[in-house]
Amino acid sequence: MASSGEILAMVGRPLVSGWVMVDQDRINRFAEVTNDHQFIHVDPEAAKATPFGGTVAHGLLTLSLLPGLANGVLPVLDGAKMGANYGYNKIRFVAPVRAGKRVRAVFALTAFDEVKPGRWQMVMNVAVEIEGEEKPALTAEWITHTFT
Repeated sequence: MASSGEILAMVGRPLVSGWVMVDQDRINRFAEVTNDHQFIHVDPEAAKATPFGGTVAHGLLTLSLLPGLANGVLPVLDGAKMGANYGYNKIRFVAPVRAGKRVRAVFALTAFDEVKPGRWQMVMNVAVEIEGEEKPALTAEWITHTFT
């Protein structure tokens, strides 16, 4: 738990999550949930013939990992009753996440304001890094709301 002042002091400072494995099983389960069975995600043999050289995670799977990656990394406002995802801006899928790779998120708070009494908005830039690779999997601006 952190005060609003403590959270404001984090603006501009990188907050880094732990690594998460994106293996073929996770990709297959995401394909089942979303009904997106494109071969580049679920058919390792056919995907070998693509420029990716094997299966890759859905971009939306990578995006969907952000709330879990944020747990324990992003500050929680003192007195918070609940938080809510308000949305994303400027989402870009920069590089594919190949099956078997690990990813982590680097968050940089850009703003933290009380937008209405008892409703706080946190804005952050986020990059999902792929272990051992130069380009991130995705970049985005993420907005969350906390209710006190």
